[in-house]
Amino acid sequence: MEGGSHITLGPAGKREIEPTFFFMMNCLLYSRLESGNPSNQNYYDEDVNVYLANLLTSFMNPDFHERTRKYLSPYDSDLFEKVRNSPDVRLKYTIYKTNADFLLISIGIFRNPDASRPGSKDAFMKDNEEVYMGRAKAYYQFAYSYSQSMFRKATAISEVLEKLSRGFEQYVDILSYMRGEYFNILERLSSGDVYHLERAIDRAEANRELRTLQDQFLDLYSDYMKNKKPELKEQLRELARKIQRIDESFRFTMDQI
Repeated sequence: MEGGSHITLGPAGKREIEPTFFFMMNCLLYSRLESGNPSNQNYYDEDVNVYLANLLTSFMNPDFHERTRKYLSPYDSDLFEKVRNSPDVRLKYTIYKTNADFLLISIGIFRNPDASRPGSKDAFMKDNEEVYMGRAKAYYQFAYSYSQSMFRKATAISEVLEKLSRGFEQYVDILSYMRGEYFNILERLSSGDVYHLERAIDRAEANRELRTLQDQFLDLYSDYMKNKKPELKEQLRELARKIQRIDESFRFTMDQI
């Protein structure tokens, strides 16, 4: 796929160029039917089809990853901290929606929500799939709540986010069918180096957070060495735990002081 288009072969070998969005929508609709999840089966959700096709199309664009990478957080605690420190409702909404979208595509298309190394035996099962599913559903629900606060009325995007939270498992099944059984979508997306973009996003985010935590740790360590306040010891331990989650080689105990 190049330039937002997908090239297919028509009758008698005629080359036809169709927009990437149309290709994604076509894949999605066929996958829904053939996987036993037709549109509007339990409730009206043709609007979700449009959202998912747009999301899949966006994932093909490196600019999309550059724009959204600053909102992504690999850990719940870091995401909640980012939301807590966010100055406005729109930013909170964007953070939750972006992380939910990332998990939906990572689980449904890549079966790799933590962007683990390809070929690793425990790449997907390192953490229970249900944990990631639960996180994504919660993030969509939070995004839905913030969208209502932001727009102060029912909107099309609010309804879609609520449906994605409610029917998350179904939409993962549909995307999984697209990936493996019908269009081999994983190969197509991988050809655009989306997997490597995901890895780059995680690494960049982790490195940024690691540098921030290291700076905080050094400042706190310096304060503790000056005044030996007991409350600073627990803060040092907590910062050390956060750093170790990102950098497993980091070792620190209070016995070292």
